[in-house]
Amino acid sequence: MTLTHAREVLKKVFGYDAFRPLQAEIIQTVYDRRDALVLMPTGGGKSICFQVPALTLEGTAVVVSPLIALMKDQVESLRANGASAAFINSMLDASAARNVEDDLLAGRIKLLYVSPEKLVSQSFQPLLRRLKISLFAIDEAHCISAWGHDFRPEYTQLKFLKEQFPDVPVIALTATADKLTRKDIADQLQLHDPAIYIASFDRPNISLTVRPGQKKFEQIVEFLKKHPGQSGIIYCLARKTCSDLSDKLNARGFKTGFYHAELSPRERNQVQEDFINDRVPVICATIAFGMGIDKSNVRFIIHYNLPRNLEGYYQEVGRGGRDGLPAEALLFFSYQDVMAYRQMVEEGEASAEQKELKIAKLDRMYQFAEAPVCRRKTVLHYFGEAFDHNCNNCDVCKNPPRQFDGTTAAQKALSALLRMQEKVGMNMLVDVLRGSRRREISELGYDQIKTYGAGREYGFDEWQFLISQMLHLGLIEIAYDEKNCLKVTEAGRAVLYNNQKTNLALPPKPEEKAAEKAAAARTPGRTQGLRDELFDRLVALRRKIGQQQGVPPYIVFSDATLEEMAQKRPISDADLLFVSGVGERKLQLYGDAFIEEIRRFVREKSGEGQSVQGSTYLLTWDMYKAGRPINEIARAREISTTTVVSHLAVMYERGELVDFSAWASPETLDFIQGALHQFEEPYQLKEIYEHFEQRFSYEAIRFAIADAKRKKWKQQQG
Repeated sequence: MTLTHAREVLKKVFGYDAFRPLQAEIIQTVYDRRDALVLMPTGGGKSICFQVPALTLEGTAVVVSPLIALMKDQVESLRANGASAAFINSMLDASAARNVEDDLLAGRIKLLYVSPEKLVSQSFQPLLRRLKISLFAIDEAHCISAWGHDFRPEYTQLKFLKEQFPDVPVIALTATADKLTRKDIADQLQLHDPAIYIASFDRPNISLTVRPGQKKFEQIVEFLKKHPGQSGIIYCLARKTCSDLSDKLNARGFKTGFYHAELSPRERNQVQEDFINDRVPVICATIAFGMGIDKSNVRFIIHYNLPRNLEGYYQEVGRGGRDGLPAEALLFFSYQDVMAYRQMVEEGEASAEQKELKIAKLDRMYQFAEAPVCRRKTVLHYFGEAFDHNCNNCDVCKNPPRQFDGTTAAQKALSALLRMQEKVGMNMLVDVLRGSRRREISELGYDQIKTYGAGREYGFDEWQFLISQMLHLGLIEIAYDEKNCLKVTEAGRAVLYNNQKTNLALPPKPEEKAAEKAAAARTPGRTQGLRDELFDRLVALRRKIGQQQGVPPYIVFSDATLEEMAQKRPISDADLLFVSGVGERKLQLYGDAFIEEIRRFVREKSGEGQSVQGSTYLLTWDMYKAGRPINEIARAREISTTTVVSHLAVMYERGELVDFSAWASPETLDFIQGALHQFEEPYQLKEIYEHFEQRFSYEAIRFAIADAKRKKWKQQQG
């Protein structure tokens, strides 16, 4: 199997012309039958990495997915694109499960989605051994690691896959995993020399904003007023907060729902269905909501409370703007959130090691919220990705703090850290820099190092402020598996040994910090995203089709696809296939309806005297279809008959039926087309006209070219 086949499926099934970064390399790795560990941010295109090889390789791909909703959503999307996919889980009754098994054994299913519990069960093993398996895909693979943010013990049993199916490639995929978690995933799954792919975690279309948690409700009301009708999720820490916030927002005239674990399965399912079908635009939910939803048109994510860790925060933020269009992420934070979650951790049943890890990551999350550093830079450095510039799409970049040349301060901290052999945490490092006389410092001999007391110019809080920035800038990192000790990175060594300059924000004075927080609380969110008239009409059409067919609207077409339609205004099948996200199956299912809506829009705007792209061809075509002669069309439109014919040639090329016998016979078309290989595209009519010594008219040449392009397009569609 080759990447040529993969690209054909990408276009034919999914409607995309080219792979995103790393997708082709990952697919080739699967074709080479190697194991792979793939890290891609939410919305980065992980599914394509196993769905395309699954559809091109012989046999069935088994996809391990943690949530029933996620399975259902992905299977529905695949089926909408004409791919054969199914799931086996507790939603199926015995009869439906048997039908799926029969289809599997008959080779009629290319992708099978199962939960980890189902996959490892004794009842499922006999079926698994009877299948010809093309690959195993482990989605949300961070769940297998105790170092990850969402550890699930049942995932640890998946190591049997390499034991029982050593020759079947395993591809483990996750959106959020730090360096330690990545290594643990490969070890736990017993991957054989896996190829490791780390895509950029940058989601530049998402604007990141963090605000203090004062007057959150009033701020949310103002935010929603600026995003009328748009889909969004508001994440809350407590279940009661979800319902209370939803009730208060509904009382203010907004249409919202709420979702948490105390609702019955039927109620949770109804809320989710209402959200993905655009019946309820805003959901107030605990963090479980959205994990199983591949909804592409979520325009904003609000965190009512501070998230528990950066992995969870960035995964939840990534549920917005999956179509690549602008989205906003607004986070409210307070130290009360930290204390509430600390109490939850300490009263929980996790091991002491797990509790320590959770609290350390919570502290890092709080530092992120307070840090005067580009938000995107902070998150990307956390995941080990270099990012040496500011994003200009976060609150810090839009309102930058005062900075100073912090190279000397950073060098003092880095030097002290190395002299203590990188075996201390932040508090000890600060105490040594300030020359503290704590007994522990003298017992460990840290009062004897050269940099002891070298930072007395700053107070304890100021040093914590500066060192936190160094952490977010990637100069140091936390080794969670070594009791949260700080480690100097390569970037940090460049500052220490190569005198690489680093700018740090000035520690704010108490009164300045209070003023900044008050100003931030008053700053309104900014509206993003183009919602022109045609886009809104296409959204309404999508909703209507979704309701008629019983599928979520975004499965019909994503917002990004509708935006491109609104921009390009395709008025034929050929035009529509050039829109990203439109494959052959969706063209067959929905093409006529969307083309007709676009044509209707173009006609209306042209009738109002507005100049609309594509309208001139369509107006000529409408008059031709009404039976009006060429010369009459020319007079009515105040254009030449030659121009009328050229418009008809364009419409013929795009798939419409035009009687061109008055200008060219089939023999004439064949003759002209036989010589087209001598000319370069785009064809110059005069050059071809003179080549044939004026033997054929311009009209005949136009239709010969249109006919050749039409035939070529049909061949490409198979």
